[in-house]
Amino acid sequence: MIARTTGAAIRGLLVALLVLTPALYLPASTQNGTEIVVFLAILAFILTFSEYNSAFPSLIEFRDAPPVNRLRFVGLMSMVMFLTLICKNAYAPTEVSGLVYSMGLMIANVADFPYSPVRLVVLMLPSDAAAPLVELVRIAAGVAYVVALVTIASFAYAVKWRGWPTGNGAFNVWTNLPLFDPTKGGDVVSRLQRDGRLNICIGVLLPFLIPALIKLLAAVIDPIALSNPQTLIWTLSAWAFLPASMIMRGMATLRIAGLIVEKRRAYSTSETTQAA
Repeated sequence: MIARTTGAAIRGLLVALLVLTPALYLPASTQNGTEIVVFLAILAFILTFSEYNSAFPSLIEFRDAPPVNRLRFVGLMSMVMFLTLICKNAYAPTEVSGLVYSMGLMIANVADFPYSPVRLVVLMLPSDAAAPLVELVRIAAGVAYVVALVTIASFAYAVKWRGWPTGNGAFNVWTNLPLFDPTKGGDVVSRLQRDGRLNICIGVLLPFLIPALIKLLAAVIDPIALSNPQTLIWTLSAWAFLPASMIMRGMATLRIAGLIVEKRRAYSTSETTQAA
C-alpha cells in the first residue's frame, strides 16, 4: 500500500512538473496565465495520483505493463523541454538553449522536405507570418516530430527484441485495457487486431491531416496564435505526441492479439496431444 501510494505521488509530481515546465522558463501568455497553469498542474497531479493509487483501473491504459506509459511520458517531456529551450533562446538565450536551437535547426533541415509533416505545419501558418516565427515553427515541428519517431522506435524495440509484455509477468487485460470490453461481442483477437490497425493508420495520417484541417478552418475561425511561445509548445507537442501515442497503442494491441493467438495454438496442440 505504501509503495503504491509513493509511486502514485511521484508520478503525479512528474506530470505536474511537465505541465509547469513551459511556464517556469517562458513569460506568461495572459494576465492570469500563471494561475491557470498552476491549477492545471494541480489537476494533473490529482488525476494521476488517484489513478495509480487505486487498485481498480479507470482510464489510463497499460499502467501495469511498462515501459509503455514511461516511454510516453519521456517522449512528451522531451518534446516540451526541447521546445521550451528553443523558444527561450529567442527571449533569453543561454549556452544550453543555443545548443538545443542549433541541434533543432539541423534536425529541421533534414525533416523539412516537400510533403513532409513538418513542411505542412509550416504551410499552415498565415501568408503574412514573420520570417522569425516561420523559422521557429519549422524548428519546433522538426524536433517534436523526430522525438515522436524516436519514442515509437523505442517501443518497437521493446516489443520486437525485449519481448514486451511477457518480460513483466502475466498480462492482465482488465487492468491494462480498462476501456476494452472482452465480452462486448465478437472474437477478442479480431477486435484487438482491428483496433490496433485502426490506431496505427490514424496515427500515421494525423500529422498530415491536422495541419491541413487547421489551414481549411482558418477561413472560418481564428487560427491558432503560434506567435505565443507556450501555445506553440503545447500545440506542436500535441500534434506530434497524439499520433505517436496512437501508433504505440496500435502496436501494443496487435502484440497482445498475437500472444492470445499463440496461447490458443499452444492449448490446441496440448489438447490434440492428450487426445492422441
